[in-house]
Amino acid sequence: MAIDASILVLNGPNLNMLGVREPQIYGSTTIDELEAACHERAERLGLTVDFRQSNHEGELVSWIQQARTENDGIVINAGAYTHTSVAIMDALILSELPVVEVHLSNIFKREPIRHHSHISPVATGMICGFGPHGYLLALDAIATIIGRD
Repeated sequence: MAIDASILVLNGPNLNMLGVREPQIYGSTTIDELEAACHERAERLGLTVDFRQSNHEGELVSWIQQARTENDGIVINAGAYTHTSVAIMDALILSELPVVEVHLSNIFKREPIRHHSHISPVATGMICGFGPHGYLLALDAIATIIGRD
């Protein structure tokens, strides 16, 4: 089903180190492999993906603000900023776009500090614990959300 929409897929700090960073938690898939898988799934869904990663909170905020006029939805793994960034939460609210929060690990099975998300209260939904497949599930979800609008 082609719905001709653009999705911003944002990745926060340390996700550029996928494949070498704690593979027992995050797996062996690299960020480049993850991006390729997202583009492949998006093409099947009739979506285009703008896949980005930054270790800088302000840059993520600026990209979310840009998405307000350039994209139809956001898939975000804000990494550690999930648990600390009110600025990212505020930018997501400002975007007025559907948002799917995604995490490679199950954040609720990890350290207590990771159990709280500033993104979840403003997201349409959250997917966690399915490794890289979670991103594909998030794209499926956002395609369904946009298709219903």
